[in-house]
Amino acid sequence: MEYNLADLFESIVDTVPGREALVYLDHPGTGAERRLSYAQLDAVANRLGHHLADSGIAPGEHVGLHLCNGVEYLQTALACLKIRAVPVNVNYRYVEDELVYLYRDAELAALVYDAEFGERVAAALPHTGTLRHLVRVGAGEGPGGSVAFTDAEASGSPERGFPARSADDRFIIYTGGTTGMPKGVVWRQEDLFFSGLGGGAPTGQPVERPEELAERVAAGGEGLVFFPTPPLMHGTSTLTAFIAFNFGQKVVLHRKFSPEAVLRTVEEEKVSAVSLVGDAMLRPLVDALTGPVKGADLSSLLSVSSSGAILSETVRAQFAELSPHTVLLNNFGSSESGFNGTATADSGPEKGFRLRVNARTTVVDPTTLAPVAPGEPGRIAQHGHVPLGYYNDPGKTAETFFEADGERWVLLGDMATVDENGVITVLGRGSQCINTGGEKVYPEEVEEALKAHPEVYDALVAGVPDTRWGHRVAAVVQPRTEASGLTADAVRDHCRERLAGYKIPRTVVFTDRVQRSPSGKADYRWARAVAEGAEGADGTSARPGG
Repeated sequence: MEYNLADLFESIVDTVPGREALVYLDHPGTGAERRLSYAQLDAVANRLGHHLADSGIAPGEHVGLHLCNGVEYLQTALACLKIRAVPVNVNYRYVEDELVYLYRDAELAALVYDAEFGERVAAALPHTGTLRHLVRVGAGEGPGGSVAFTDAEASGSPERGFPARSADDRFIIYTGGTTGMPKGVVWRQEDLFFSGLGGGAPTGQPVERPEELAERVAAGGEGLVFFPTPPLMHGTSTLTAFIAFNFGQKVVLHRKFSPEAVLRTVEEEKVSAVSLVGDAMLRPLVDALTGPVKGADLSSLLSVSSSGAILSETVRAQFAELSPHTVLLNNFGSSESGFNGTATADSGPEKGFRLRVNARTTVVDPTTLAPVAPGEPGRIAQHGHVPLGYYNDPGKTAETFFEADGERWVLLGDMATVDENGVITVLGRGSQCINTGGEKVYPEEVEEALKAHPEVYDALVAGVPDTRWGHRVAAVVQPRTEASGLTADAVRDHCRERLAGYKIPRTVVFTDRVQRSPSGKADYRWARAVAEGAEGADGTSARPGG
């Protein structure tokens, strides 16, 4: 047995076959639900795996998962792993041109898609060269030749009978594409197991043998319930589900994020751990807890973790008042590195976003790749269990992944400093850094200050061209519904108490809704376009921070 995700999953199934593995609630409270034990989830994954193999999908070929959250998503991912095909996440918000790019870049051989996306799939299909097998989830018409998911399931055997697998089998995670076109991060499954799944114990000691994973499950108990609330198409949610499976515990899913439904499910299913992405998901939970579902029983909820976006100090404090026994975790990681570390208790506007990182993570000079001295800025890097590179992109791979002293490294896009105790302070993504009059401003720091304003619901910060200073800081602000008379000057005055003058937004644009990805990740291209297109954008010639 090797560190192969399908082998490891099957070892858990054989250990606790009757234990509940997956609960899917489409619309909680309406009775629309589906519950599968580990043995049942294994069987339905086997059925689809056999169907894909019988349809000509060979080991190493790529299968797109163009799906909303549901049993079918995890069933398809497991089916791919079982037959040694490579699962590829597809962003379901993509329109035709974006889908054509991803389908072609990933060289998909098969696609499993939700029927509601059928028109977009049909429009993109003629422009792809390798995609030859389609499976449709749900009622509705699709491109010619597509197979209904229920028929695909029925055609396959529930038994295993698959060829031997390897720790070298691949798993591809496409990035969110918030700073450019998405890139496919290619992982060996053994590397993903240790970097993305914590080696079977994200908060403890990783296993030393593949067989030890099932042994730990056999020796432990049940009762933990994991609830990944963002879309599974984003790597962090799929990895959360696999972490739960590695523990032999239960996963709960909703089709899409609804704060009131999430809280009712936490209460009814006795959820232990909720994962989400930033204030964009935690703030609506706070609003629901003080409104429609006030008094919900959250006594089972041990932790709420965020990855991909920072939970601001203001929103964390609000949630802590409502559920004081729940631990709030600001985790840091990426598609290229897996998990790197967790924010310290003193992280916030005053000291910055500070991380205690694992032994594989450090800060290096991006030119020499040598570790930086305490207090000096550099790039976050990780060594050891890192991806092989970007699929179909040797240029970007050479810029990001390298080998030194016999170990593989990945150089992340995040700038940071490190102190004498090894604690890292994240400055922000280098690609989003704003150079205004020679001063560097990281959007995340300004966003944290903005969201501390009691009348600000959400905000994104970007740099826009300035004729005198090169770029100026611009903020796109979504006021709270009950906010009255919030002005650009009031926003700047608030920031002036927390930030150096050159960091204060010269342009402030108000919007009814800040645009983010379905998982809550920042869409900086959108924010920059809104700020640049705002009529009467102020501060074009004023000294930054004036």
